[in-house]
Amino acid sequence: MNSNISTLDVLLWAALPYVATAILVVGLILRHRYDNFGWTSRSSELYEKRILRIASPLFHFGMLAVIGGHAVGLLIPESFTTSMGLSDNQYHLTAVTAGMASGVATVVGLVALIYRRRSVASVFAVTTKNDKAMYVFLFSAILLGILTTMMGSGAVGAAHNYRADVSPWFRSIIFFNPKPELMASAPLSYRVHVFSALLLFMIWPFTRLVHALSAPAKYLFRPYVIYRSKDSHGLGNREIQRRGW
Repeated sequence: MNSNISTLDVLLWAALPYVATAILVVGLILRHRYDNFGWTSRSSELYEKRILRIASPLFHFGMLAVIGGHAVGLLIPESFTTSMGLSDNQYHLTAVTAGMASGVATVVGLVALIYRRRSVASVFAVTTKNDKAMYVFLFSAILLGILTTMMGSGAVGAAHNYRADVSPWFRSIIFFNPKPELMASAPLSYRVHVFSALLLFMIWPFTRLVHALSAPAKYLFRPYVIYRSKDSHGLGNREIQRRGW
């Protein structure tokens, strides 16, 4: 580790990622064990469907694309894409185009979901303070990500190659060989975005966001659901009495 780096940078970019990960993992385990029935998104579809039908797919599919883009950009070294014949210009053009498209879709979907919660009285009535705080952290991290993408691409200010500092820093954290000096040398926008993401991970286990880590895998193995019609087949000699007029 570089001895010239400040104590604050060591705390932020060497210690905080592991603290955030510990809170995320332990919090999820405790939440699943002691609040299993609260492991849900608390769907409000019964109260309003028109906005939800558009906003929810926009947000969720956009978020999946954002996560996929981050995984590629942070985990795959620059040397690998270069060896595959992909130039820096081609890589950054693809990354910025896909990143902006998925980011905008995510923000539009999230803004619509927040508008729905605020404008529909029945939905707002079941919105907790926890939900409001979660939306602040989530929206901040996503919006900062879009701004960082714009600034890093050169659309605003000078372009920056995050694969020279942010990506190696992320991999150093994964392999338990933290190099905080890499993150400390990145532009401020990247540092703020990463910090907001770490804060989001720390509150994740205590919000409705836990449902994102659940997959309906049991549906693949559950027995068939048998439906019976309302006609007289299979009811013996008993006649069905019509209800109503």
